[in-house]
Amino acid sequence: MGVPLNELLAGNQHYAEGFTQGELALPPASKVAAVVCMDARIDPLPALGLHLGDAHVIRNAGGRVTDDALRSLAISERLLGTDAVLVIHHTDCGMLTFSNEQIREKIHAELGDTAYQVAEHTDFLPFGDLAQSVRDDVAAVKASPLIPNTIAVYGLIYDVHTGKLSQVE
Repeated sequence: MGVPLNELLAGNQHYAEGFTQGELALPPASKVAAVVCMDARIDPLPALGLHLGDAHVIRNAGGRVTDDALRSLAISERLLGTDAVLVIHHTDCGMLTFSNEQIREKIHAELGDTAYQVAEHTDFLPFGDLAQSVRDDVAAVKASPLIPNTIAVYGLIYDVHTGKLSQVE
């Protein structure tokens, strides 16, 4: 295991002692929702010049627009008033380094037959072209019947080496 739970809880105790933002409103102040990769090198709010309470951030491996991400976006937009979606992928992404078959074989070798049977039916959504993956996910948001066409959708690439965002057309 990485960091022991007691160290994480001690860190939380320190955080909670100085916490002063308990009165933030439920809807995000910027009316923005972002689908972002879970990569630990990305801190989405400061990267966008935003703060706690400003945006909904939906994170998963690759920042992919999955059914669950669309579910979250629909809730964000319909119930909490967001009116823009950012799809943010990043340079040096691990999703560029493997195929579905490679991860399935690794799961089989390390976790056995039962896990492999599940993995066989899972699309882990790797990609070989970073900009195209952003375009594909922007298109998925725009095509979803859960997201009205009045919602602005933008695709961005975050550079993990410079911290800069660039728009994908």
